[in-house]
This record gives sequence, C-alpha cells and structure tokens, in this order.
Amino acid sequence: MQCYKLTLATDGTHYNGWQIQSNAPSVQQHLQEALTTFLGGEYAPLIGSGRTDAGVHALNQIAHFKTERSVDLNRLKLAFNGLLPRDIRVNKVEIASPQFHSRYSAIGKEYHYYLNLERVMDPFRRLYSWHLLRKLDIPLLHEAASLFIGTHDFTSFANEQHRGSVARNPVRTIYRLDIVPSENELCLKFEGNGFLYKMVRNIVGTLVDVASMKLSLADVVSIFEAKDRKRASKAAPAHGLFLVRVDYPVDHLLI
Repeated sequence: MQCYKLTLATDGTHYNGWQIQSNAPSVQQHLQEALTTFLGGEYAPLIGSGRTDAGVHALNQIAHFKTERSVDLNRLKLAFNGLLPRDIRVNKVEIASPQFHSRYSAIGKEYHYYLNLERVMDPFRRLYSWHLLRKLDIPLLHEAASLFIGTHDFTSFANEQHRGSVARNPVRTIYRLDIVPSENELCLKFEGNGFLYKMVRNIVGTLVDVASMKLSLADVVSIFEAKDRKRASKAAPAHGLFLVRVDYPVDHLLI
C-alpha cells in the first residue's frame, strides 16, 4: 500500500470548510471526487491535516491517501488541477512513508490572521482580512498577545468543549504569537504544537477586545482560569484566517 501526500492551497470563500458535508460544498468533497475520477472509480479515502471552518483559507494544507496502485505523481497533479475548481490547487504530490498520516502525524501548525485597519477598505482585501473600524492600542495588543504564549489550558478559547480534542486534552503550547505590521494591516502569526476548534479565531477576537479597551489584561487571566468559552470574546471572522504550514517528524515524510 503506497501513501501519497498532497500539498494544496485553497481560497475558502465559497466552501463550508474542509470536511465533507451533506448540505454544503467542501474542499474535501471536491478533492475526493477528483481523486476517485483519476483512480477510475476506486475509492481511496482522502484525509486532511484537520478541519477548517467555512471561509478559512489555506496556503499549505496537507492531505494524504493510500492505494495499491502505482501512481505517476506528475499525472496525478495535472489531473487534480484539471478537475478541481480554480480556487483549489494541488501544488505538490509526493510519496510519503507508510506510517505518514496528515492529521495524526502533525506535530505543529502555523496560522496567520489579518486585521485590516484602513478607514476605507481595499475591496481586494475584503475576503482575506477582518476590517476593523475600532481604534486599537497596538502596545496593549502586544502585551495581551504575550499572555497566550506558552503552555496553557485553552478550554475558554475553544468551541465544542465537550467533544473531540477539547474534551480529551485542552492543553496546547503556543511557541510564537507575533504581531507584524504592514501597510494598513496587522498580521498575527500563531505557531504552536496544535490548535483546538476555533481557538485562533477566539483568541484574535479576545485580543481585539483588549486592544480596543473592551477587556483588560486582568480579564484575559480570568478567562483562562474560568475554563468557560462563554467568558471569552466573540470569534474573529473566518475569512481573515490562513493555515500557513503543517509540521511533521522527518521520519514520517518522504521515502
């Protein structure tokens, strides 16, 4: 059984997230249909590194599938991009080690979230950043961001607290939360060993509330301690979020 690893980019604007759903289009659905067509009707389950919300984008999403067939990598890449909608592109197809699993082998991820601070928003950025009309205290934003770095119980910043990974283990480590300015925008760069459901968006919403004086730094500490999603701020909109990178152990990658 050969394992194939895909690296893909998606504009999530028109999709209800990654996961196949019965009542809405998803990224996984289009990829699975294209793969089944290429394999002549054979169904080889295509698994992604994690589910993303409706409207979230990905620069380097990872997926894998396994088949007994020997597949020409270049032909498969060309077939995917010929069959897929133009807002989903497969950028790389590789042979991975037999133990590789796009979700369970992952040891870290990087997400970027974009805040647009223009008074009048550039229409070409409206689908890829959160337009804020509030005035932000940038030094306070940096100070609040530092509270999230390190190993914490992130229950208060995760949806579906009693299901899935949140229920099993809500502790995660954020290695880096940088705030990088560019012209009329801020990019919040999150790097960690893993992220709970809607965790990044919930953190961003809370950070914005601190920087706009709706919450204090002491409130953030209390929110962590409460372990209650209702105490944190409303999630930031999905369309400002990008999955940038997924990390794996070297011995789980290419053979």
